[in-house]
Amino acid sequence: MKDIAQRAGVSESAVSFALNDRPGVSEITRDRVRRVAAQLGWRPSTAARALSGEGAATVGLVVARPATTLGVDSFFLQLISGIQEVLAERQLGLLFQMVDDVTAECAVHRRWWAEHRVDGVLVVDPRTDDPRPALLDELGLPGVVIGGLPDRHPNLSEVRADDTGAMAHVVGRLHELGHHRIVHIAGLPSLAHTDRRIRSLRDEAERRGLTGVRSVTTDYSDTEGAAVTRRVLASKAAPTALVYDNDVMAAAGAAVVAGLGLAVPADVSIVSWEDSVLCRMVHPYLTALSRDPVAFGRIAAKELTALLDGGTARSVQVPLPELIERESTAPVHGSRP
Repeated sequence: MKDIAQRAGVSESAVSFALNDRPGVSEITRDRVRRVAAQLGWRPSTAARALSGEGAATVGLVVARPATTLGVDSFFLQLISGIQEVLAERQLGLLFQMVDDVTAECAVHRRWWAEHRVDGVLVVDPRTDDPRPALLDELGLPGVVIGGLPDRHPNLSEVRADDTGAMAHVVGRLHELGHHRIVHIAGLPSLAHTDRRIRSLRDEAERRGLTGVRSVTTDYSDTEGAAVTRRVLASKAAPTALVYDNDVMAAAGAAVVAGLGLAVPADVSIVSWEDSVLCRMVHPYLTALSRDPVAFGRIAAKELTALLDGGTARSVQVPLPELIERESTAPVHGSRP
């Protein structure tokens, strides 16, 4: 600080004000100090900021999901990569923890707040009846909810995905191909985005007069995805199209179809909600909704850093995912009309 002050021709207190973005110096002085600091190779010390009570220089992320399902979820891994890109640019750390349920997650948030471990949090997997937004309001802890909020909260921004529009698009396309019996093999029933997809499927079916349409919830795993696929295809009015909530279940479902002596897409069409390399490793290649989880993570992290910089809470909606049609979808024909 002394070296910067001498070269910039200002006091050490002016250097402190300028580098910590505090009032007390003119913009001209602030710019000059920052230029000199950059020339001298100065970087902010996150440890010093934490010790001085200016913040933990860390944000938190708690995931309340089974570790076995998270490990094969490509969306989450890419989401975290995007988050980490932005945090690294800001020299912010990411404190990550996995727990069994939302009650345990709330306990972690309380502990982090009491111990001043984090400056803000990222919240994933919004629930239909979610206690976390109210808790973060109570604690005054800034946060970004990835997936959307049911109500506005003063300290919380949201990054919302249009699950309703995406499901409507998928159902519309399958209907164009002649499919009237569609089964949605969904994820965890307690998640808000699962609920939105199920509601959208039902609404679109009613609007189009489709009676053989339904959703079945799972834990996102390949095991349950395969089991449900086997069960619905053995039913009396077997579906001609299957929509899976992730790529892992879709790939497992395609294997089950083949094991039953059926063909994709001649006997049953398959759509994956998530696109990944896995969708292009099975045969036939899987039709999938393509979105950018890394960009999703970047947006969420940028919204959180904006809150930490004193910005106001806001809602951001990511673009509607594109349906990439590959070999696993086709018009209905043959013996399964």
